[in-house]
Amino acid sequence: MNDVPSALFPSPEPLWQAASASVIGAESPWSLPGPWRLMLLGDGSPTRHLRLLTGHPAAVRLIAMEADSTMEGAPREVRELDHPLLRRQVWLECGGITLAWAESWWNQTEAEQHLQDRNLPIWLSLTQGRSELFREVDGLALVQSHWLEEGFQATGPFWSRHYRFFRQGRELTVIREVFSPRLEDWLGPAPRQALHLPS
Repeated sequence: MNDVPSALFPSPEPLWQAASASVIGAESPWSLPGPWRLMLLGDGSPTRHLRLLTGHPAAVRLIAMEADSTMEGAPREVRELDHPLLRRQVWLECGGITLAWAESWWNQTEAEQHLQDRNLPIWLSLTQGRSELFREVDGLALVQSHWLEEGFQATGPFWSRHYRFFRQGRELTVIREVFSPRLEDWLGPAPRQALHLPS
């Protein structure tokens, strides 16, 4: 068997995670400024938000898209997807500035159907033909990784969230996003330490 090294980065290490019930119930941490609460816990398209904030379209730089049998470091919601799975990782840039990193998990058949142009943002791929989607934000975390620090050219930790897309009640994909501190240029400063959420 030919063991080809993976081009995927390991999932970043969570230093702190909010309880899922608090995130799903939109019990946002009030010590996080309003613009950051909207960015991290809102159900809008992050690529559209990045374009609105910066005035530049979000460009996708594909890192890799490979089979994922281990699901190492994946959110627990990934277990609900049908196997075999693919994992896709990208950098998101606006005006030449890297503002986010994202990884997503897909059933292989769904990926072939919905990600025909792998350089398109997922939101654009899924809404071609104006198909209706439902997004549920499931997780909020602070994460750390040396390769994120290199990619963002900034010191961590970094704010992260993960969510699922559903169509007609069926789960399509699980997506994790990590945001660069450079977003503070548009959203204002954000604390980067564990937060207290309502219990």
